Amino acid sequence: MYEKDLPLTEAFFYILLTLRAPNHGYGIIQEIERMTNGRVTLGAGTLYGALSTMQKRGWIKLYHIDTESRRKKEYVITATGKEIFESERRRLAELLENAKRMEE
Repeated sequence: MYEKDLPLTEAFFYILLTLRAPNHGYGIIQEIERMTNGRVTLGAGTLYGALSTMQKRGWIKLYHIDTESRRKKEYVITATGKEIFESERRRLAELLENAKRMEE
Protein backbone atom coordinates (compact mmCIF):
# COMPACT_ATOMS: atom_id res chain seq x y z
CA MET A 1 0.00 0.00 0.00
CA TYR A 2 2.75 2.47 0.96
CA GLU A 3 5.75 0.65 -0.48
CA LYS A 4 6.72 3.73 -2.51
CA ASP A 5 7.28 5.54 0.82
CA LEU A 6 9.59 2.82 2.14
CA PRO A 7 12.21 2.43 3.33
CA LEU A 8 12.04 5.34 5.73
CA THR A 9 15.17 7.27 6.52
CA GLU A 10 16.39 6.73 10.05
CA ALA A 11 15.38 10.32 10.88
CA PHE A 12 11.83 9.78 9.59
CA PHE A 13 11.56 6.49 11.49
CA TYR A 14 12.57 8.02 14.80
CA ILE A 15 10.50 11.17 14.33
CA LEU A 16 7.37 9.09 13.72
CA LEU A 17 8.24 6.92 16.71
CA THR A 18 8.59 9.94 19.00
CA LEU A 19 5.34 11.47 17.79
CA ARG A 20 3.16 8.69 19.22
CA ALA A 21 2.51 11.39 21.82
CA PRO A 22 2.45 15.12 21.02
CA ASN A 23 5.91 16.67 21.05
CA HIS A 24 7.68 19.83 19.91
CA GLY A 25 10.88 20.13 17.87
CA TYR A 26 13.42 20.33 20.67
CA GLY A 27 11.60 17.56 22.54
CA ILE A 28 11.80 15.33 19.46
CA ILE A 29 15.53 15.96 19.14
CA GLN A 30 16.10 15.18 22.83
CA GLU A 31 13.98 12.03 22.78
CA ILE A 32 15.74 10.64 19.71
CA GLU A 33 19.15 11.30 21.26
CA ARG A 34 18.04 9.59 24.47
CA MET A 35 16.49 6.64 22.64
CA THR A 36 19.63 6.04 20.55
CA ASN A 37 22.11 6.77 23.36
CA GLY A 38 23.36 9.77 21.39
CA ARG A 39 24.05 7.84 18.19
CA VAL A 40 21.41 9.82 16.23
CA THR A 41 21.52 13.58 16.59
CA LEU A 42 19.22 15.62 14.40
CA GLY A 43 20.05 19.18 13.49
CA ALA A 44 17.27 21.74 13.40
CA GLY A 45 17.36 21.97 9.59
CA THR A 46 17.02 18.21 9.19
CA LEU A 47 14.25 18.02 11.77
CA TYR A 48 12.13 20.87 10.45
CA GLY A 49 12.61 19.78 6.84
CA ALA A 50 11.44 16.28 7.80
CA LEU A 51 8.47 17.64 9.79
CA SER A 52 7.42 19.76 6.81
CA THR A 53 7.64 16.79 4.43
CA MET A 54 5.73 14.52 6.79
CA GLN A 55 3.01 17.14 7.26
CA LYS A 56 2.61 17.48 3.49
CA ARG A 57 2.31 13.69 3.19
CA GLY A 58 -0.30 13.58 5.95
CA TRP A 59 1.84 11.44 8.27
CA ILE A 60 1.82 13.98 11.09
CA LYS A 61 -0.28 16.98 11.98
CA LEU A 62 0.04 20.09 14.05
CA TYR A 63 -1.32 19.31 17.49
CA HIS A 64 -0.91 22.60 19.33
CA ILE A 65 0.72 26.00 18.90
CA ASP A 66 1.83 27.99 21.92
CA THR A 67 -0.02 31.24 21.22
CA GLU A 68 2.24 33.24 23.52
CA SER A 69 5.53 32.39 21.86
CA ARG A 70 4.05 31.37 18.46
CA ARG A 71 7.24 29.38 18.02
CA LYS A 72 6.60 26.24 20.02
CA LYS A 73 4.56 23.91 17.84
CA GLU A 74 3.63 20.42 18.90
CA TYR A 75 3.14 17.66 16.36
CA VAL A 76 1.51 14.24 16.56
CA ILE A 77 1.37 11.22 14.27
CA THR A 78 -1.77 10.64 12.17
CA ALA A 79 -3.50 7.37 11.28
CA THR A 80 -1.68 7.42 7.92
CA GLY A 81 1.62 8.00 9.71
CA LYS A 82 0.92 5.03 11.98
CA GLU A 83 0.28 2.84 8.91
CA ILE A 84 3.54 3.99 7.31
CA PHE A 85 5.43 3.36 10.55
CA GLU A 86 3.91 -0.09 10.96
CA SER A 87 4.78 -1.02 7.36
CA GLU A 88 8.37 0.00 8.01
CA ARG A 89 8.46 -1.88 11.31
CA ARG A 90 7.30 -5.05 9.53
CA ARG A 91 9.88 -4.54 6.76
CA LEU A 92 12.68 -4.17 9.33
CA ALA A 93 11.45 -7.20 11.29
CA GLU A 94 11.60 -9.27 8.09
CA LEU A 95 15.18 -8.12 7.47
CA LEU A 96 16.20 -9.13 10.98
CA GLU A 97 14.41 -12.47 10.77
CA ASN A 98 16.12 -13.30 7.48
CA ALA A 99 19.51 -12.33 8.93
CA LYS A 100 18.90 -14.59 11.96
CA ARG A 101 18.04 -17.52 9.68
CA MET A 102 21.32 -17.09 7.85
CA GLU A 103 23.24 -17.38 11.13
CA GLU A 104 21.79 -20.83 11.87
